[in-house]
Amino acid sequence: MAVHYTNAEYTDMILVFGFCQGNGRECKDALGRLAALHLKQQIMDDRVFVRVPEVEEQILERVEEDPELSTRQIGTELALSKDVVHRVLTEQLLYLYHKTPVQDRLPQDSESRLRFYQFVMFQRETDVNFGRNVLFSDEAGFTRERITNCHNEHVYADENPHAIKTVHFQEEFRINVWAGILDNFIIDPVILPQQLTEEIYSQHLQNTLPGLLEDVPLQQRERIWFMHDGAPLHFTLIVRNYLNQQYPNKWIGRGNDAPVNWSPLSPDLNPLDFLLWGHLKSVVYRTPVTTQEELWQRIQNAVNDLPGNDEVMQRIQFNFIRRINFCVRVNGGHFE
Repeated sequence: MAVHYTNAEYTDMILVFGFCQGNGRECKDALGRLAALHLKQQIMDDRVFVRVPEVEEQILERVEEDPELSTRQIGTELALSKDVVHRVLTEQLLYLYHKTPVQDRLPQDSESRLRFYQFVMFQRETDVNFGRNVLFSDEAGFTRERITNCHNEHVYADENPHAIKTVHFQEEFRINVWAGILDNFIIDPVILPQQLTEEIYSQHLQNTLPGLLEDVPLQQRERIWFMHDGAPLHFTLIVRNYLNQQYPNKWIGRGNDAPVNWSPLSPDLNPLDFLLWGHLKSVVYRTPVTTQEELWQRIQNAVNDLPGNDEVMQRIQFNFIRRINFCVRVNGGHFE
């Protein structure tokens, strides 16, 4: 019957073997003494944990003082094993959570987010469904290689299968996609050139977007507030002049010309960022993509499969208002 050892036990064996200079009998005796010490330490740790309730309070106090400490660090400070510390934290329903990476914001950025909240709330005083009149737009890049976090990629097996996952390809491709959300409409995605210029983006707004909005009732089109973020191409003079002409006093973006300023670094307030793109990529990348044509077809299919009913889109609008309110609660800062 095969005997399985932990990595720590293998390490002990190697160190003892070297210390004993390869003498088998001495290795056996030394490993026996080392195992007895480990067992004694474990028993002592258990006794300390059971017999001294103050230890639990000390552990919890250290976590409250510095929630970023590891169980090993706490154990070293309090002369306990990390297993005892982990047991205490688990029994108190304290679990390990990963930090969420966010974009850096300046104080004036938070002030801008609060001003945007005030604008939305002011509009809702006269039209509670104001959010349904905003045409949210955004661009996103789709590549052959999806974002991979191998920390979340697992394979269960009784032995290491040495599983692999291809994340770099010899043949790379990328699609730059524009899409929009208006009320209960997903404005069909279109491909924009990778090297996007102000002329191309302006032509997209003038020539392509009107055709994409043909399915939207005329009465609703007349109420549209156009929104795009502060990307450099959105800030060019030719684009701002067109928006001032096409959506006078009814567009949201960057710059002094914009009737309403879009808050910098605020993807958490744009439904395409906090909902659509993530959903599409989760569908598109369920299986590996091999060609650019296949990638585009998957994007289109994923959009067509979206349930286009009022209930789904009402949830989008509800989440937009909910996030606006969260933004105020954290004084314009980051929120989950």
